[in-house]
Amino acid sequence: MSAVGGTDGGFAHLDAAGRARMVDVTQKAPTVRSATARGFVRCAPHVVAALRDGSVPKGDVLAVARVAGIAAAKRTPELLPLAHVIGVHGCAVDLAIEDEGVEIEATVRTADRTGVEMEALTAVSVAGLAVVDMVKGLDRSVVLSDVRLVAKAGGRGGDWSRPG
Repeated sequence: MSAVGGTDGGFAHLDAAGRARMVDVTQKAPTVRSATARGFVRCAPHVVAALRDGSVPKGDVLAVARVAGIAAAKRTPELLPLAHVIGVHGCAVDLAIEDEGVEIEATVRTADRTGVEMEALTAVSVAGLAVVDMVKGLDRSVVLSDVRLVAKAGGRGGDWSRPG
């Protein structure tokens, strides 16, 4: 197994002894990369109504969740021990109130040596947790679900999008 990058077909995050390690991306050239993730916070009808009419007691749920998601994208390496510290050069977190709850989408962009998939997933996860935190007083049964990568662009792996 290669000690740098796993280029021989091995797992890049394991050393020759099978121990976890951070992949060395020193020799990789910075390129433009992006990733988009989505998730959903399922809410009871009365919570959706409160979100729509702005009557959630803790305030503007979508604004707080948006800022939480952006902040989380920038702090991903503090949460995931093998994630690289990279420049998050752009991050958009969009939230939409739907009949069953709140749809969350985050797109993160960089010009760096490694991708931003984990940053996009972290942004969605933390934005969803912020929604849960803001509405849990109205309904403790809210559920954050379906957090998933839906597309990535750039890097050695090229472009990818989730089918469907």
